[in-house]
Amino acid sequence: MKVIVAGVDDTEIASAIEEEGHDVTTVDVGTGESLADAGIVEAETYVLTEMSQATSIAVAKDHNPDVRVVVYAEGSLPEFATRQADLVVDPRLLDPEAVAEELE
Repeated sequence: MKVIVAGVDDTEIASAIEEEGHDVTTVDVGTGESLADAGIVEAETYVLTEMSQATSIAVAKDHNPDVRVVVYAEGSLPEFATRQADLVVDPRLLDPEAVAEELE
């Protein structure tokens, strides 16, 4: 599965997803250009690690309406983005390995 991880990855979720055998591309900021360059059109899952980049969810969905969106970050997702997120997980509740295992 192709996965794009956007944002600062302090929890090392990208590494955990790679260890599960998935193709992972990381971007610092989820902009239209960076997501296109990372292959969002072919991606099956978009993982966001910073609530401050919540607008990137809409950008990802514009490029690929079928992409599954997983937010793996502390805090609250703004209301406008909650409708487009498939799963929101607080890293204090589940470790990156557990989340990575459940992506399939």
